[in-house]
Amino acid sequence: MTTFQDRMDGRNNHFNLIRLLAAFGVLISHAWPLSMGMGTTEPLQALVGYKLGTLCVFVFFAISGFFITRSFDLSRDWKSYAIARCLRIFPALVVVLGLTVLVAGFLMTTAPFKEFWVSAVKYLIKNLSLFRLQWALPGVFEENIYPNAINGSLWTLFHEFRLYGVVLIVGLLRLFDWPILLRFSVLACIVTLQVVPKSTGAELATCFALGSAFYLWRDHLPASPLIALLFALLAIAANGTGAYQPLLLLAISYGALTLGYLPFKKLLTYNRFGDYSYGIYIYAFPMQQLASHWGASSPLGNILIASPPTIIMAVLSWHLVEDPALNMKKTVRKWLFREKVVA
Repeated sequence: MTTFQDRMDGRNNHFNLIRLLAAFGVLISHAWPLSMGMGTTEPLQALVGYKLGTLCVFVFFAISGFFITRSFDLSRDWKSYAIARCLRIFPALVVVLGLTVLVAGFLMTTAPFKEFWVSAVKYLIKNLSLFRLQWALPGVFEENIYPNAINGSLWTLFHEFRLYGVVLIVGLLRLFDWPILLRFSVLACIVTLQVVPKSTGAELATCFALGSAFYLWRDHLPASPLIALLFALLAIAANGTGAYQPLLLLAISYGALTLGYLPFKKLLTYNRFGDYSYGIYIYAFPMQQLASHWGASSPLGNILIASPPTIIMAVLSWHLVEDPALNMKKTVRKWLFREKVVA
């Protein structure tokens, strides 16, 4: 049977497209609370117990676990890994936070000048730290139906970056070479889900751990749509039981990675455009808040108004910020560690 290793042929995969669809899934999910108020139940939530956006974030973390572990495995050393991970997260984050503050400060806020800009400095520092996020800016979106939240999507970046650190530590300790420990770690995540039910942090860590495990087991793990379908059916059958949560995360994680490697050659055309998923993810929420501010009072209206500017900003972010930043890995290494750039 075809394994994941058999499918891993360069960039011949659909993960850019899958991440794009997942980012749009988060946008669609946020349209309900941002246009109808906090606590609004989404259609999918009533059926499966999770919001569409949450399921899409699970997809992100499973794919991330797979490719971040691969990134460490293929990195020249820990310096290359750390630089690559920082360049993927922070340049685009700096830009979106900076643009948010400038637009809010000069075009939107109703707060006094000093009050706004003192808070704006804290907004930049706290949100760049990823640890203690600041959601609001004075005089901005205070009358929205979902008030005082500028960019509610940023909370996952802390979990993402934390797990980058876990991979770094585990890799430096060479614990990826211990298959028994790896199996124990995945089991520990699943047990944690039962001890702390509906813990989003534990769920994200589990998806990431599963993705990481799938990479480490790639030589022996089948990449089979039939197995993905079986996991999905088992999760559906387990709905309402204690087994539902881990089976759902397993089905999502395995299914996303299997879909990414299916041999649909025509879909590979999308890879010529770029990876717009991160840009969509970090720009969608403020654009949707703007849509609500401008009067979008229904989920569909919010989606239709917010999507075009979100796409435009995501495209610009990739081509002007993210891709150029990723191409600076060797240069940044030279600046930080005074090393010669290897051609």
